[in-house]
Amino acid sequence: MSKQDLIDWIQRHEFRFTDMAQQIWDHPQVAYEETFASQLQMATLKEVGFKVTTDVGGVSTAFIAEYGIGSPIIGILGEYDALPGLSQAVNAVREEIIQSGPGHGCGHNLLGTAGVEAVIALKEIMEQEGIQGTIRYYGCPAEEVLSGKTFMARAGVFDDLDCALTWHPGTANFVVNMKMQAMVSIKFHFSGITAHAAGAPHAGRSALDAVELMNIGANYLREHTLDGTRIHYVITNGGLAPNIVPDKASVWYYLRASSKGEVEAMLQRVHKIAEGAALMTETQVQHEILAFAYDTLPNDVLNDLMFENMKITGSPLFTEREQEFAQELVDTVDSTIVESSRKLFGNTPDELLPPGYYNLPQLRGTTMGGSTDVGDVSWIVPTGQVMTTCAPVGVQAHSWQATASYGSSIGYKGMHFAAKTMALTAYDLLLNPTFIEQARNEFMINTEGQRYKPGIPDYVQPPAAKKPQNSSSNLVRM
Repeated sequence: MSKQDLIDWIQRHEFRFTDMAQQIWDHPQVAYEETFASQLQMATLKEVGFKVTTDVGGVSTAFIAEYGIGSPIIGILGEYDALPGLSQAVNAVREEIIQSGPGHGCGHNLLGTAGVEAVIALKEIMEQEGIQGTIRYYGCPAEEVLSGKTFMARAGVFDDLDCALTWHPGTANFVVNMKMQAMVSIKFHFSGITAHAAGAPHAGRSALDAVELMNIGANYLREHTLDGTRIHYVITNGGLAPNIVPDKASVWYYLRASSKGEVEAMLQRVHKIAEGAALMTETQVQHEILAFAYDTLPNDVLNDLMFENMKITGSPLFTEREQEFAQELVDTVDSTIVESSRKLFGNTPDELLPPGYYNLPQLRGTTMGGSTDVGDVSWIVPTGQVMTTCAPVGVQAHSWQATASYGSSIGYKGMHFAAKTMALTAYDLLLNPTFIEQARNEFMINTEGQRYKPGIPDYVQPPAAKKPQNSSSNLVRM
């Protein structure tokens, strides 16, 4: 069977995976609650002969599906969690399906399904050609909160891989050869003393005052961090009533930087700010780490191979109606944002659904603002990643416009293109060990021998998992 035969197999079965992606889009579930998507994908993979392992890393919605024997072992990463508050019909006007409900504004209904599509196609070719090796699909929950893969990695499930491949819905067909930022997600909980806010304010110790003083300190810290770092937060608990001095208050921080080491250095300073706020207000503070994702480590060998297979596959063709829908969506986005998005790839105004392929060497060594727990995997094993056109240029991820596009035929065409790209690349890796050797050599140079150590401490358990009997809380006293 040639690569064209593999492409043809996927094209003949696209309807099956379009239906899967549509079902997951119709049943959006947020991080650690993705029972519908995980069960649907597991059932599909079991039906065609994959061995499925569940509850991976102590996460009830995480699983691994495996086929084959021996080396090489190639992994394809999938995700399927939705975002809160992004419910939206496939429409160019804001139309919630469920008021304030979740929606696939990051396209994970497509992301995971393309992985399932790719590994099932690979199984077919491995059986027909008697190809030696092992393929795995990793059903990864909770990417949107940047911790699903970290818990899985902590369990060691990526350690024996030779290479990993993944993708993400985007607004162009390109190789992700820039880095994404490392990030820690951490909550600070302050405890004080209640009192009558008017009758006896001197008797109270305000936890809310501590939160606000901490935020002021963090905002001053921004001036003294490296370029490109990010500090953002929300107050999750500010008290119960204005006439009661709050004895409980909490703030949730995301800290991002271009490397895990830089995030750790910034976190140390934020801890000191929290301690200072507690000291000033005579309150106590505890912290709770929710996620700690590594920066991504691009692998040029794998990315270049994926790029060549993009060109072999051929980008999808979009209909006149799809082009019209793309324009309708773009018309709802700020024109300055659309223009900025166009500049990245040099698109003309009429290229809302770019047909070309991009492998931009000038982006190597740069860091984009977002984060992903794919970073953890990329520090364990050589990892390749692409994005494909699933939404028009200018539409931003985590928006209602993105949800609409990722539930449309535009999104499904980009998904099938990604599945073909990953399947062809994995086919090359199974047949040509030279690619794996080259990718591993690059990985060893880039990591400089640094071994992966999970950023999430051992005492922190997945939200959906049972906590160990000797650990009653994830809180750490400061």
